Amino acid sequence: LLLRWRRRRRLWRKVAEAQQRQERSLVQMQMAVQRFREQHPSVNMVSILSLPLPELSKKLRDGSLPLEHVFYAYVGKALQIATETNCITEYLQESETQLRKAKVMGKLGLLYGVPVSIKDSIDCQGHDSTLGFIKNLNKPAAEDSVVVQVLRRQGAIPFVKTNVPQSLISYDCKNLIFGQTFNPLLFTRSPGGSSGGEGALVGGGGSILGFGTDVGGSLRFPAAFCGICALKPTGNRLRYSMNALFWSFPVVSAVGPIAKDVESLALCMRALLCEDMFNLDSTVPPLPFNEEVYSSTQPLRIGYYETDFFTMPSPAMRRAVREMKQLLEDAGHTLVPFELTNVDYVIFNFCVRGMFADGGTSFLNKFKGELEKSSMGLLFWLAKSPNWLKTVTSWITKPFVPRFSGIIRSLRANTVDEVWSLHHEIEEFCHQFIAQWKKLNLDVMLCPMLGPALRIGYPGKLSVAVSYTMLYNILDFPAGVVPVTMVTDEDEEELKGYQGYFRDWWDRTLAKAFRGSVGLPVAVQCVALPWQEELCLRFMKEVETL
Repeated sequence: LLLRWRRRRRLWRKVAEAQQRQERSLVQMQMAVQRFREQHPSVNMVSILSLPLPELSKKLRDGSLPLEHVFYAYVGKALQIATETNCITEYLQESETQLRKAKVMGKLGLLYGVPVSIKDSIDCQGHDSTLGFIKNLNKPAAEDSVVVQVLRRQGAIPFVKTNVPQSLISYDCKNLIFGQTFNPLLFTRSPGGSSGGEGALVGGGGSILGFGTDVGGSLRFPAAFCGICALKPTGNRLRYSMNALFWSFPVVSAVGPIAKDVESLALCMRALLCEDMFNLDSTVPPLPFNEEVYSSTQPLRIGYYETDFFTMPSPAMRRAVREMKQLLEDAGHTLVPFELTNVDYVIFNFCVRGMFADGGTSFLNKFKGELEKSSMGLLFWLAKSPNWLKTVTSWITKPFVPRFSGIIRSLRANTVDEVWSLHHEIEEFCHQFIAQWKKLNLDVMLCPMLGPALRIGYPGKLSVAVSYTMLYNILDFPAGVVPVTMVTDEDEEELKGYQGYFRDWWDRTLAKAFRGSVGLPVAVQCVALPWQEELCLRFMKEVETL
């Protein structure tokens, strides 16, 4: 007991030190902004913050806007948003040194002088990538991840790291070290996750361009919940350090940008898909940004669906897809219904079983020595249970709560032979999905996106609601999010009749999580085939414009 008490005390001391570092970071930001304002009292920060990224980038490159003005304008705004939402974990003080060096750069990259924010889990040299784990504190990264190296070579200035949920397996944003991050649009709502710090900071205007990762919607949830845009590329189109995660295939993780508008995402992809990216990581296919595809004005043939028949869409989600379908048809595009089948099998058998193929052993090992696991108590109990108990529990619960039964069954430990069969089955599913896509001769797909933002604490109870996003991690298709409407009083009224497809505890809880959301943004997903990020962005731009 004494040893356990001492170990816990030591861990709490590490947490306290990390929180003090976070507070010091905010003080450093405040002092830096104060110094700048004293030296340049006439600078109009508001006009700088109102510039969209393409225009800001152009002004920085042609010298009509000084680098310091832009940098300190965003440091000041980021400080304000961090104070309101608790989204920043660390200020990268070396960004001020990089700012001074940038002035004497010979070759100006596409993102010259642009301040960018980086998700906690993406390595920045000399800084922790905690993933919300206490054990990862005081273990600074030896070098920048590939995506950060390319950003620096393109002239961008990473200036802050942002908050994440513990382990990244959540679409909320809370951990024991840095606490809860709040939605900048409504503080009682979650900013989404796991790139929740990025969503809150970019959504609040404290960063013009952010970078996060996506393994089940981790970029798309924050963008949808905070009313901004994000792109999850094909898994290997961009690269970052993968050493922090404990799974890869079959649920494919990707790194991508998050910004206020689609043109900013396109500029970012132009900058990143360069020789530096291809040379630094030879596993990235050397496919530069295809300008011709992105700037095309040819009418598109667009598949669409309003529901996946697993998670019932909220009235606002359904209306968002219907309204966009009508607007796209009026603009001359062809809309074709696309039928999704067996999504429950995909979620349980491919996603859950694929991620926890060893019965959850790797997952449990990540939490060894951590202080608190209460937010995932049920998952821990299931992961620790022997296979026979999982089988019996699954069988008993099937008539009453079929979805819970499916999750329990999927958490069984698999033999190597079963894992190979699962991988083969997923490949077959991908081929069938693409065959259905090709049969309908589609260019892109319009899909629902979970929204509006859920109340804080609810995403942890509603892990089943990731069905709309996780499908495209299994398929490894590029998928982007664009906000298209807001929740109306009529949507709120219609929500009173929401029952869900299973009428279980999860459906009732989701209805509660949606309530009281009038005025909050609702987005749609735009999807393309693998390696067609430019076409995906082109479709997103069309949706945004309409």
